[in-house]
Amino acid sequence: MGAVPSPRNVWAADRKEWRGSAFAKASADAVGNLPTAKRQNNSNPLMPRILTILADGFEEIEATTPIDLLRRAGAEVTIASLSEKLNVTGRCGLTLLAETPLDRVPPALFDCLFLPGGPGVRHLRANPLVRERVLAHDSAQRWIAAICAAPTVLLDAGILARRRFTAHFSVAVELPSLLEAEDVVVDGHIVTSRGAGTALDLGLTLVAKLFSAQKAAEIARSICVGVRTFAT
Repeated sequence: MGAVPSPRNVWAADRKEWRGSAFAKASADAVGNLPTAKRQNNSNPLMPRILTILADGFEEIEATTPIDLLRRAGAEVTIASLSEKLNVTGRCGLTLLAETPLDRVPPALFDCLFLPGGPGVRHLRANPLVRERVLAHDSAQRWIAAICAAPTVLLDAGILARRRFTAHFSVAVELPSLLEAEDVVVDGHIVTSRGAGTALDLGLTLVAKLFSAQKAAEIARSICVGVRTFAT
């Protein structure tokens, strides 16, 4: 499959317009509340920005694998906790330290919104702020990635209609048209994946989409992963 064209020229144009918008001041104010390490990561405005939302009970592999791969590629990944506490504990007892609560994340759009799966998806589905973020990114045609049970969040938001997608077999009753044989499915700006075992492929696919297929292949080689064909 050919290399995916890099949309960096689009990001640059978006950010030029964004800096003069009302969102810019809100973002600047909110950045002041983020940890110093995260503020330092804002030094390159051309790097893609990803918002990852974690709730207690998230699936650790599904969250950490794509985050790791995206950061290796150079992306700025903001990890937001659904609650006010920054320590978020996964289904297997691993605790991640988020940078900020979701309600303190600037209202500006990110290049990608990422929703890991796991039992914690029920909290994502019950939170109206998550739905608002999903709808805003969908309306702007920004990348939205969801894995395992998280595509049900997209179902609730009404953005899966007439789209190809996959998800974990445990949610097949709610998502009867999921493509069970596909590890990663890309339909427009929506990227879905099946579960923990496909998190690596999801992460590399996101690198391919946000950077290039060449960058994804480079990272795959660096971590001793064989040749991959990325979903289109």
